[in-house]
Amino acid sequence: MDPADSPSEASAFERLGGESAVRALVDRFYDLMDLEPGYAALRATHGSTLADARDKLFWFLCGWLGGPDHYERRFGHPRLRARHLPFAIGVKERDQWVACMDQAMGECATPEALRTRLKASFLNTADWMRNKGG
Repeated sequence: MDPADSPSEASAFERLGGESAVRALVDRFYDLMDLEPGYAALRATHGSTLADARDKLFWFLCGWLGGPDHYERRFGHPRLRARHLPFAIGVKERDQWVACMDQAMGECATPEALRTRLKASFLNTADWMRNKGG
């Protein structure tokens, strides 16, 4: 996740609560995306089912947060920007993704300091993946 994590410091993955907590966060994120009208543009960028997206985000986040590299073992390097190029990602989709994840973190009781740090990291990554104006 963040190179600032020192080896003696617990990883974000550990502070979040491990695989079960990451799975709960990802599931809540996609549940919210499916349920909340405010995330409609974000939901529209996904297919009719979210099952594959749930698994891929779970696998990715585990490694990105400092836990097991499930995603890389299955697919190799994430190449996030390249993998997301087929999807139109603008400011609206970016902002909805970050807001939805922030809401999911809040509902999953992510500790506030960790939530703030992750939200900033998610925003930075999501902004880097934008591939359309507006």
